[in-house]
Amino acid sequence: MTAVFRLFSSVKQHDSKHLKKSDKTEMAELEGASANERSPLINYRLSRSLSSTPRLSSDKEPAQPEPGSRKLSTFLGVVVPCTLSMFSVILFLRMGFLIGQAGLLVGIAQFFLAYCIIGLTILSICAISTNGAIEGGGAYFMISRTLGPEFGGSVGVLFYFANIFSSALYVLGLVEALLGNFGAEDGSLAHALPVGHWYSFLYGTLFLLFNLLVCLVGAQMFARTSLVIFCVVQVAIVSVFISFGVENKPMNISLINSIPNPDIVNQTINHSMYTAFNVETARENLWPDFGTDYSTGTIMNFATVFAIMFNGCTGIMAGANMSGDLANPSRSIPIGTICAVMATFVVYLLLCIFVAFTCERDLLQNNYMVLQYINMWAPLPVIGLYSATLSAALSCLIGASRILEALSRDKLFGGVLRMLTITNRSGNPYVAVFVSWFLVQLILLIQQVNALAPIVSLLFILCYAAVNIACLALEWASAPNFRPMFKYFTWHTCLLGAISCLVMMFLIDPMYAAIAIACVAVLVLVIHYLSPDSSWGSITQALIFHQVRKYLLLLDIRKDHIKYWRPQMLLLVNNPRSCCQIISFTNDLKKGGLFVVGHVEVGSLCEQPYDPMQRQTTFWMNLVDNLKVKAFVELTLCPTVQLGVENLMRISGLGGMKPNTVMMGFYDNCAQEDTFLSMDVFKEPKEKRVQFADEEYGRMGEAFPPLRKLGDEKVLNLSEYVAIISDAIKLTKNVCLLRYFRQMDRAALFSQKQTKYIDVWPVNMMKPEMASYFDVTCFFLLQLACILNMVPHWRKVTRMRVFLCVEGGDHNEPGTRRREAKLKELLTQLRIQADINIINWEHVICLRGNSEGTVLTDEAPVAMAITEEYLRAMNELIKQQSQNTAVNFLYLTRPPVDTSRYPEYLSRYDLLTHDLPPTVLVHGLSAVTSTDL
Repeated sequence: MTAVFRLFSSVKQHDSKHLKKSDKTEMAELEGASANERSPLINYRLSRSLSSTPRLSSDKEPAQPEPGSRKLSTFLGVVVPCTLSMFSVILFLRMGFLIGQAGLLVGIAQFFLAYCIIGLTILSICAISTNGAIEGGGAYFMISRTLGPEFGGSVGVLFYFANIFSSALYVLGLVEALLGNFGAEDGSLAHALPVGHWYSFLYGTLFLLFNLLVCLVGAQMFARTSLVIFCVVQVAIVSVFISFGVENKPMNISLINSIPNPDIVNQTINHSMYTAFNVETARENLWPDFGTDYSTGTIMNFATVFAIMFNGCTGIMAGANMSGDLANPSRSIPIGTICAVMATFVVYLLLCIFVAFTCERDLLQNNYMVLQYINMWAPLPVIGLYSATLSAALSCLIGASRILEALSRDKLFGGVLRMLTITNRSGNPYVAVFVSWFLVQLILLIQQVNALAPIVSLLFILCYAAVNIACLALEWASAPNFRPMFKYFTWHTCLLGAISCLVMMFLIDPMYAAIAIACVAVLVLVIHYLSPDSSWGSITQALIFHQVRKYLLLLDIRKDHIKYWRPQMLLLVNNPRSCCQIISFTNDLKKGGLFVVGHVEVGSLCEQPYDPMQRQTTFWMNLVDNLKVKAFVELTLCPTVQLGVENLMRISGLGGMKPNTVMMGFYDNCAQEDTFLSMDVFKEPKEKRVQFADEEYGRMGEAFPPLRKLGDEKVLNLSEYVAIISDAIKLTKNVCLLRYFRQMDRAALFSQKQTKYIDVWPVNMMKPEMASYFDVTCFFLLQLACILNMVPHWRKVTRMRVFLCVEGGDHNEPGTRRREAKLKELLTQLRIQADINIINWEHVICLRGNSEGTVLTDEAPVAMAITEEYLRAMNELIKQQSQNTAVNFLYLTRPPVDTSRYPEYLSRYDLLTHDLPPTVLVHGLSAVTSTDL
């Protein structure tokens, strides 16, 4: 589809030479209008993956291999490497060890357990790999594209080292077999090769050098080499089974490790019997007899034997590691892996039975080369062992290089691994090959197969657990685009696979398991800070959406109770340049409730070629992130601000989470201050700039229009502003008007040692005769102030004060004492800790008018008129008490019914709050406090 649009674009450019200017303009508008239509619901690319967004790269980044380099078939690319990786050392060198230590029944049980674990993992691999196009990196690619770069990258690093250690393990096994046959001291076939630590290191280096040369040539050479080795191994395996039938006579076989003679003191036994098929031999080998591993001197148990045996099952990712070289990875990986696993399981099971029925336990425990001695042509198992082990080491080495290339290509560690993405013309990452070869070379210094085996097993099991978790997350997220072609799995198999993997990790070695998980946690943090933003999609978002939707349906507004009320704010913002302090203050006031930042753009969608709010949403969300507030963003386009606000009040939120309180800045003519100029979060470096859909860059400070200057026309007139307040009350929303918050210096406020106050005036100053009554708004004032004082950084520097306004200068009068006692009792019942300040306002209320004056409220049939002198005096009284005030909370009355009175209504509050500290005018509609338990 992308190609079609490009073709259309080129034709359009050719024809545009013959268009008139007006036609060109019209076409440009149509092109802009259809910008979103160019993003199909299903992204499809014929070349590499389903991701329509190109991989993060720069112009100087090395070229990626062309799709033509993907030529490996299912058999050569998956079946052969998986089979050879799973046979290797265990098949030819440790089958006797397994039955000798664990016995036939426990040995078979261990294979069943191991294959159950990898079987469940294979189901997850098949599901993920058939849900979209797979690129290079195998398991790392699947995990990272599912669980995100942090978790996927950390597991990918451990999976890389699992392949590195595994390659070294197979090389060491090959050296052990070589010296067992041709060692100068104990060689069973010849005494030709010198023995010693550095000689063993030399032999391993030569084998590893051969693997390096094959990997440097590329995947095609690897496939051809693996095919030849595969044929040799199959011949060797067939000869082993034939030999068990041909060699039907008992024979003495020498022991590599002599054992004490139980019948004669100070004498050792150097031989043991191959009995051919014998029921008595099988009976003796039926149960476990854990002893000492003569190669390491370690005492064996179920967990240690299982750890060594499990290495014979860890090759299931060998095919997935070659995903970047497979012609059709989504088809080849599941089919090839399942076929390889089924074949190896049958061979292992038959070989367990054959060995248990024919070899005495002493022979199995003290000579790991037993299959060679009973073969009809002794060198053939040796050749099979060398071939399988060399191929397994080769497979792990080339797989590790592909994983390392994928990690480097995704820039998970920034530019640290940039050089590892360099490839030759055929797409072979030769630098990654060299680095992987060098690491394997270092590990060869360990020189002990059984010492490496538990480490390899743990790392592979951890990766298998991650694959199961990735598939489980996809299944639980219930995303419509997760519909794999492979259907034989459920979330139960994914969960069981993940749990079994984690349990086996701690059974094998608790210390190493804890270290591996700790490494994942550390790598998650490192990658989180070093990796660039990715466009892979995050399963976390899908899981959160699934769970939030489920619980939102359970959140029933009909079951709301006053005891569990919390503020849910809708903050209306015109231009955030002047509103950053208000946004931060509202975030403090929400107390774990909903916080929505709403904005209305005046305009009509029918006059626009596309929705302008979609582009603005990016900047508003980035604003919220930079201010570090927990808020949602709601933007709308309407012909008028009043209609847009009404829409926001009606539709903001979802289900039981809808705003119950509307907050706005106060309508005045004060000069606006640009807070962007003084806040460091908006002085962003280039790499943190927001990216448009059309890949243009712009800083946060450039995303919003400049502030209105004094004298400029406002987008909202006074009457519309008061009408919005009236609309909010009609829609049963509490209302808060915020004024002078530009004066609030949060950094200075929260860093000073002097105590500041949150002042509450729970009195309707427009009806002072009602001062002795507490209504819903008074309780709402107390609730908001208490919530603000509960915020940790406010609680450290502020105390709450409640002002009790009385007539008369003597505070000891019985009436005053009675009112103070009632207020104190009320605060105690509401569990509000606050100081009570008694204020004499007799000299203020005497300035109010008589009942013949203008009354703006419709809440009572009789009300005293309010004069400007009274309002100025009340303002002066509040100022006198606000020397150390951080925030004032004042009573806001309902707007009058008569819209012609709107200007006078607002002018009164303008006089009342003139030059006060930051002030919140509050009108409450719903009960918000409870004295019940």
